[in-house]
Amino acid sequence: MKAVSPSTTLPAQGRGQKPLLSFWQIWNMSFGFLGIQFGFALQNANVSRIFETLGANVDEIPVLWVAAPLTGLIVQPIIGYFSDRTWTRLGRRRPYFLAGAILATGALFLMPNSPVLWVAAVTLWLMDASINISMEPFRAFVGDNLPSAQRTTGFAMQSFFIGLGAVVASALPYIFTNWFGISNEAGQGIIPDSVKWSFYLGGVVFLLAVIWTVATSREYTPEQLTQFEEHGEVVELQHDISQDLYQRTGRRQVRNGLIGFLIGAALTFWFLNQGLDKQLLIFSGMIAVVGLLFIGAGLLQQSGNYRNSFVTIVNDLENMPPTMRQLAVVQFFSWFSLFAMWIYTTAAVTSHIYGTTDTTSKLYNDGADWVGVCFAIYNGIAALVAFGIPVLARWTSRRVAHLICLCAGGLGMLSFYFIHDPNLLLLSMVGVGIAWASILSVPYAMLAGSLPAHKMGYYMGVFNFFITIPQLVAAALLGFIVKVFFNAEPIYALIVGGIAMILAGLLSLRVEDKDDVRVDEIGLK
Repeated sequence: MKAVSPSTTLPAQGRGQKPLLSFWQIWNMSFGFLGIQFGFALQNANVSRIFETLGANVDEIPVLWVAAPLTGLIVQPIIGYFSDRTWTRLGRRRPYFLAGAILATGALFLMPNSPVLWVAAVTLWLMDASINISMEPFRAFVGDNLPSAQRTTGFAMQSFFIGLGAVVASALPYIFTNWFGISNEAGQGIIPDSVKWSFYLGGVVFLLAVIWTVATSREYTPEQLTQFEEHGEVVELQHDISQDLYQRTGRRQVRNGLIGFLIGAALTFWFLNQGLDKQLLIFSGMIAVVGLLFIGAGLLQQSGNYRNSFVTIVNDLENMPPTMRQLAVVQFFSWFSLFAMWIYTTAAVTSHIYGTTDTTSKLYNDGADWVGVCFAIYNGIAALVAFGIPVLARWTSRRVAHLICLCAGGLGMLSFYFIHDPNLLLLSMVGVGIAWASILSVPYAMLAGSLPAHKMGYYMGVFNFFITIPQLVAAALLGFIVKVFFNAEPIYALIVGGIAMILAGLLSLRVEDKDDVRVDEIGLK
């Protein structure tokens, strides 16, 4: 089939399937992820370092990081919901790419100039929210524009740019210090110049890469996407939802929400009464807030006010496609593991391998720079193996390919404990990179075929719940676990993460991987 631009008028023949796109069209529509990952990688590799430099203790780092997953939890489904309903001269998803890039660039310039710890924490909220505004529509962009046969390749292309961008961004402090002579040392509470210039460059790359995708890509109109749905890519089962059905749904949501709220409140009271670590309040608070959201949606439906965005979002969340539910468990353990690595690798490497916790020392900053190199390596490996994963999936299956890749990542994380030569960490990162490439592509390829096209953005945003919730759980529990059970030695957080990664791989075998399945419009029972 001839490759055509998504902006072209559909031919009279073959309207039942989206046209195949050329390699360069897929390249252009994915290029913005290079910039997004520049910002994301700078955040992952350096924010813990910034927090420690500004005076944070090791066991305080997870709660400071809570901003990242929490903003994603809130922002992505909202952006997805509204991008499904947006159509402008720039298209459906591209306005969100551009707005997020502009905001993220400003936050990247601000972060390394934070004068005190609370300013850095607030800036992390702003930066992560902005990155999420750009990131979420990119996932839906692939689902919108590519036919089923090209989706795995499309998400693999995103993985390639994610890896490429992160390689350079993660290594920037090391590059600036060792290649350009910019200092990686500074006084107490001062961010080194090498980190500052890394963030400045990252902001510029973020903005320019997203502008490239906005300028060189097009989108199908809502009318064209409707034609694809009508001709069989994803068939919607339309239901005439009665008011009585909404009433019954509302009663169920109020009941379940009340149970969740009481559990969250009881846990909060117990944590406070026992004088336990306040980070645990994040965990109990999450349960209580979710309960309140379901109570609110249920009461609205019972009162007859069910035609509003909030009720639609909650109902769609409650009635996710089966494949999405199964992938949710896999994602939970995968991202719990990744979050443990991101927030604890600097502290683990500098203390366990370099033998120092003095953030003003050259030894500590050398170790922190080496963590950036290690992160660059795993992202580089991800870029290299990204296009091998579709091949492995064809030889086996997407589920088995995901299992193999996640086990490689889990073993890589476990190996940190046994390493004393920093150079050997690069071997560990090979396994992590293989897992990272798969995490960024295979779940989305399995998911896209199970989603209704007119809710692609929303459900891709909801899928982010299963990225952010495990990070919130990690932020709530890891600091407590490391402090109480492992004498505040951060290396053990990586061991917990490695075990979680392997478990995620085993659970991927349970996923029902069906492409282009039939999905209920609302799915209310």
